[in-house]
Amino acid sequence: MKKLLKYLKPYKAAVIWAIVLTLLSNAMTLVLPMLMSLIVNNGITKGDLETVKSIGAVMLAVSAAAVLISVACSYFSSKASMGFGAQVRYAVFTKVETLSQCDIDLIGTPSLITRCTNDITRIQELLITGIRIIISAPIMLLGGIAMSVILNPKLSLCILAIFPVVGIIALVISKKVMPLFSVEQKKTDNLNRVLREKLTGIRVIRAFNKTAYEDERFRQANLDLTSIALKINRIFAGLIPLAVFLVFSFIILVIWYGGNQIAVLDAATHAKEISDLVGDLQAFVIYLIMIVFSVSMAAAMFILLPRAGISAKRINEVLEMETAIKEPEESKGFDAERSGELRFENVSFGYPGAEENVISNGSFVSRPGEVTAVIGSTGGGKSTLVNLIPRFYDVTQGAVFVSGTDVRDVTAKELHSKIGFVPQKASLFSGSIADNIRFGKPDATDEEIWKALEIACAADFVRETEGGLDAAVSQNGMNFSGGQKQRLSIARAIVSESEIFVFDDSFSALDFATDAKVRRNIREHLADANVIIVAQRVGTIMDADRIIVLDEGSVAGMGTHSQLMAECEVYCEIVESQLTKEDLAK
Repeated sequence: MKKLLKYLKPYKAAVIWAIVLTLLSNAMTLVLPMLMSLIVNNGITKGDLETVKSIGAVMLAVSAAAVLISVACSYFSSKASMGFGAQVRYAVFTKVETLSQCDIDLIGTPSLITRCTNDITRIQELLITGIRIIISAPIMLLGGIAMSVILNPKLSLCILAIFPVVGIIALVISKKVMPLFSVEQKKTDNLNRVLREKLTGIRVIRAFNKTAYEDERFRQANLDLTSIALKINRIFAGLIPLAVFLVFSFIILVIWYGGNQIAVLDAATHAKEISDLVGDLQAFVIYLIMIVFSVSMAAAMFILLPRAGISAKRINEVLEMETAIKEPEESKGFDAERSGELRFENVSFGYPGAEENVISNGSFVSRPGEVTAVIGSTGGGKSTLVNLIPRFYDVTQGAVFVSGTDVRDVTAKELHSKIGFVPQKASLFSGSIADNIRFGKPDATDEEIWKALEIACAADFVRETEGGLDAAVSQNGMNFSGGQKQRLSIARAIVSESEIFVFDDSFSALDFATDAKVRRNIREHLADANVIIVAQRVGTIMDADRIIVLDEGSVAGMGTHSQLMAECEVYCEIVESQLTKEDLAK
């Protein structure tokens, strides 16, 4: 928790104001029962109406000031806590952006979402109430005790009975509640995971009539979280009636003890003492209520602090995570003479915790003006291979060179400026079509965007869409078909005018005619670029300058289509499984 307090620095003034105003509010609250005692002792019991009016006016003014100060205090504490939450949320978001894919896979996307929302909200809630409670509880406790002793030292002895009772209750509750907080956060992560899967896979769920099954999964995850939350809230809910019970129990004790004191005094000889004791007794009851509630607030804080502590720990795990992909202290830059060249040297890669490598001893060179294709069986490591180029993962052995430099020796920004990447799963963002295309080049003109759309065979359907380039794109591009999303993703990469273009199975949703046209346009308009294509269909890569055949992560063959047909058995099997003899003869 302490590590996160640095994000409160920009709101230091708001925190100070909240503390100062809380002190003033508490001081006024402590004065009010004393003023009430003076009204009873010096005004009501003596029938002095002027004293009642004058002291009553002071009480009214103090109460009104206390209300205004309390509102101002709430404003400043809210400003500090909300600002703190915004700062931490931004820090977590920017940190996640620097994490490698391995790091994100380790934590999990649903858990990252929970940490960035639910966990930060919990700390905000603690701050917005904690600033006041941490100041108020000790002041009300010590101030209440001091004022009680001043009023009546004998009656104040009753207070000593409060502390062991409240302490035992707080200890029992905290031992029961603290272990439940960690479980609650894990249940929240699980609920987010199920919900995310349901929303992103809604078409598949409906297609297979699995709506009822997924509803049951969500219901169970929801019930798991609800049950643990109810268990925690029931315990907290019990604190209020328990505090009320304690208050009235001790009020009865005080009244009984005060009544006994009055009873032993002789009415004739101790009239003034009896009169003063009546007012003191009323004020004492109010101070007793303050003391009990301050102790209850302190007990609640001791329970809420561990809850926020667990959330803070989860947030710190993200902020302090050492990414597997580390930036070089000093970039070596690129070799201008090898601009656009891609070279793999004995590259091996295995995912963290995996027993075997996904890629084993892969080596090849691809130069500007060439088209290199990667093909192989499903799960053979094709996507993993090309994900090493923009350094989404770091190689286990060997090295990947871009423009003559090891990708580990340049910054991610420099590296990605060289590469136009189209992932296997087309991802669009909410906004407009133009906004999405400009991801590749923020300052791209409309002419450049239309040119990229023409190359990607997307211009026609964009023109037909109401709004054209300004047409709205829903979250994840759900208002476009799979083929349309792929073509927009291809256009986004093309507009970047990069030296190396990586198409990771980016034509899979296109029909054969569109596939052929897009590849023809890429050949024509990106003739000076280094193009890497991952494909499942042989027809997509038959005309490539170089075809790399992967078999269980190893390079089983490399060459042109005709060379591989003559030399590579694995490639022949793939071709024969997809093309007929007539197709091969053409």
